[in-house]
Amino acid sequence: MDLNQLLYRHQISLMRADAAASPEARRSHLGLADGYADRITELQRAHGAETAEVTA
Repeated sequence: MDLNQLLYRHQISLMRADAAASPEARRSHLGLADGYADRITELQRAHGAETAEVTA
């Protein structure tokens, strides 16, 4: 997955967490967002870019 796809999925996960109907769904979407944030950071480091803090 490229950086733009990861950023998109991260943002969608955050929006879905915000709109979640239950605490379980919110935690699930935030967990996905955390995973995407980790992958974004890894990809940026692999390409020698300075990383911005990406959080859920």
